[in-house]
Amino acid sequence: MQRLRLFSEMVVAGFAAVLGLALLASETVGQPRPNQPLVLRSDEAPQRVRPGLIKGSHVKVFIPSLPYLYTSHAVNGALIKPSDNEQGWEYDMAVDHHQVDDKTYEFELRKGVFFQDGSPFNADAVLLNMKYFKEKPVLYSKINEVFDHVEKLDDYRVRFHLTQKYGSFMNDAIWLQFYTETYLKTNPGGWNGKANCPNLSMPGKHGLGPYILDEGHIEGDTQTAQAVFKANPLYWDPDFPKVETITVYTELKSEQAKEMALHQEGKLDITIIPPEDKVETILSDYSKLVISPSTDNIAIHMNLINGNPRLREKAVRRALNEALNQQNLLHFVFEGEGSLSPISPHFPGVKEVWRHLLPFPESHNPYSEENQRRLRQLLAGIELKVLTQDRFLPLWRGIQTQFERVGVKLIIKVTRSEKEIFEPLLKTNAGKNEESWDLLVWGNDDWYFNHPFTAFFVFRTNNVWSTVYPDPTMNEYMEEMFRATAGTPEFTSVCEKIMRRAYDEGYMLFVPTPNKVFAVNKEVVFRPYKMACMPLWKIQVTDQHWSVRKPGIPYPEELRRPVEITRIKVQ
Repeated sequence: MQRLRLFSEMVVAGFAAVLGLALLASETVGQPRPNQPLVLRSDEAPQRVRPGLIKGSHVKVFIPSLPYLYTSHAVNGALIKPSDNEQGWEYDMAVDHHQVDDKTYEFELRKGVFFQDGSPFNADAVLLNMKYFKEKPVLYSKINEVFDHVEKLDDYRVRFHLTQKYGSFMNDAIWLQFYTETYLKTNPGGWNGKANCPNLSMPGKHGLGPYILDEGHIEGDTQTAQAVFKANPLYWDPDFPKVETITVYTELKSEQAKEMALHQEGKLDITIIPPEDKVETILSDYSKLVISPSTDNIAIHMNLINGNPRLREKAVRRALNEALNQQNLLHFVFEGEGSLSPISPHFPGVKEVWRHLLPFPESHNPYSEENQRRLRQLLAGIELKVLTQDRFLPLWRGIQTQFERVGVKLIIKVTRSEKEIFEPLLKTNAGKNEESWDLLVWGNDDWYFNHPFTAFFVFRTNNVWSTVYPDPTMNEYMEEMFRATAGTPEFTSVCEKIMRRAYDEGYMLFVPTPNKVFAVNKEVVFRPYKMACMPLWKIQVTDQHWSVRKPGIPYPEELRRPVEITRIKVQ
């Protein structure tokens, strides 16, 4: 893995240098000096940012996967919020907590906090919100089953009571967000019993976060093509946010997003890009490359409910996975930006076991003559319908090339946005999907924060997110995981059992896990988290950013020079 990553960086740097030989460089602007190799300059934008909220500042972001999760904590507040620290969270509306016993958690609330409409946040607000949650809870984990009630100890202390031991409570607490009474009573509005969190169902001053949702809406199953966020003047932390307006796009095509970010100043400041576009990003006048490790996963579902009947054969599912050359996918599709493990190795419980637990051993060669002959005998003639966003097309090109060797044909349908992936996905478990599909992919980025349930929940066969036929053994493993606490030997043991059964049964089409690769405006300072949270409130701009530069003043030529790659290290 280390060798692949270093090789990828050498290719990028080498290619940039070779291209640089054909470019005209200069010691001073306007004085060309031929045949000067391209030199990447250091990123000094962090030293040029201005403190505080910048009047008129505006940053535009494209979030192709799970935008409702990536933006939620920019608008909403919960007891705790995501953080890129080792535990994955930090205090938000709470300032302290302790676990009384296996089923009881006590929190001390932050004082002097107001909702965006000016109404106070206190213990009564927590009780009101959890009353509505109890009536229509979210259904993605087990919190809807184990939450019992909240007890008010005083105006700023509350005690959460559960019905059973539940080691994942703090992970769920990140999504127990608090809304104004008006929002809770409105439809659409607060808790509504969906398989995903309701989050930002309509604009208005409904939350506690650093930004107010001013235009549009973003939910898991419905969204506008763009949403506009405005700085919250009542936010409890005076240090945030730093940017006045954030526009979030949710439905751009990949090529469109790349063109806007790399070649059109003021159109797009931050976007995920395919690793194949790293060199073009480095050479862009307006963008730089930021790469971060991630706890993201790519979920390629196999439709074992009503898809191609051959997928119900364990031997076929295993053969499809065996046909994939994971090393080649990691090298040619991901350009080394990721890990061979199909479950992110940065998760607790996974990092301890993944090296000896892969779908097939790292030394396995699917291209050997014997293996190819055996796989063709089993798979030749199978046609599979694929549903995908265009952002995953480079991956499908790699998979398609490898499948063609063993006689598997893919019929690929590209959707406009992620919501057109979730609609058939969430109906398939009950056999009610109108869209016929065999393989379906989505960016299963880590929304559970430092806990592999993010990747495992698709194996929980009694849940709408699963497209696997009933598996009581796997479901019991999931129950065991819920009871265990991350970081303990018991937790690692059950993670290994879940992974081993998923691999042995071939329940998904497994591919490497990706790093996050961003094109970022050169005058923007942005440090991504490794999970599905974009800390919009921490983004900063310099005085040379397009939104605050004086009208009519072009972006300086010296700042257009290529910038060194910023690579975030794992904490």
